Amino acid sequence: MGTLVGHIVPGFFFFALGLWHLFNHIKLFSLHPKSYISCVWFPLSKPRYLEPLLIIIASSLSISVELFLGQKNHQPFDPNDGTIPSNHLHNFEHSFISITFITYGSFAIIFDKTRPMAHRDLINLIASLAFAQQLFLFHFHSSDHTGVEGRYHLLLQLVVFVSLVTTLLGIALPSSFLVSFVRSLSISFQGIWLMSMACMLWTPSLVPKDCFLHIEEGKHIIRCSSVKALHRALSLVNIQFSGFLVGLTIFAMWFYIFLQRIYGEKIEYSELRTKESKDNEIMMTMVDVHDTESRNGVKPLA
Repeated sequence: MGTLVGHIVPGFFFFALGLWHLFNHIKLFSLHPKSYISCVWFPLSKPRYLEPLLIIIASSLSISVELFLGQKNHQPFDPNDGTIPSNHLHNFEHSFISITFITYGSFAIIFDKTRPMAHRDLINLIASLAFAQQLFLFHFHSSDHTGVEGRYHLLLQLVVFVSLVTTLLGIALPSSFLVSFVRSLSISFQGIWLMSMACMLWTPSLVPKDCFLHIEEGKHIIRCSSVKALHRALSLVNIQFSGFLVGLTIFAMWFYIFLQRIYGEKIEYSELRTKESKDNEIMMTMVDVHDTESRNGVKPLA
């Protein structure tokens, strides 16, 4: 993942997945506000398992690129003694994140087919473990992320932490729409921030003023010419993060209002038709009773 493409591709996938979840949670809550139950993944009518299958396929491709396709000898081990070279440790770390997501996607399908007891809680737990693995390996990364790159990774860890906490809360609070709403936003935010990192850390023209991009130990690193320039660059990263946070919040609120109007009107119309049907049934019953009394010669009380 230590390249521009290696951040753009998974970033777009996280962004799309979070947006898909956000759409479905809002739709589900709008249609069933009183009986809403959170879902970790959303099946389609055909093919039913598209979402977990895409997670498995994307994670498998990531592992292939990290350990085989992206390596000079198409294998990550030292050809002399079979050990893991220091410059390949991050490839194994990224791969284990992908393996955890493959585990989640696989059990999502297995649990849906077998429906064991507490399968909803268990799949939430596995999703939580995937985010926990992600947070753990980003925090204790073998690459010493310092300076500008370190700030990007620190803020990414904050977003992953929100995904972890909200997924765990989903076990205790399955009927909380707000928990699902925030989790979906955090997953999308992970994608946005990964794509932003790709552009800002591997595009020379976007490197902050008085900082430069060069190669150290085979990796592209941003270094600044002075402490003042470094502080300025870190502040720009904070401002960028804040801007994305505000922008995503505004988008999410308008998205909610838009979908609520579409699917909320459907449930209101359905309730109105149900009420009208009940009123008509009452009126017809009253008419039938009146007709029966008239035929039997019963005088009305009033």
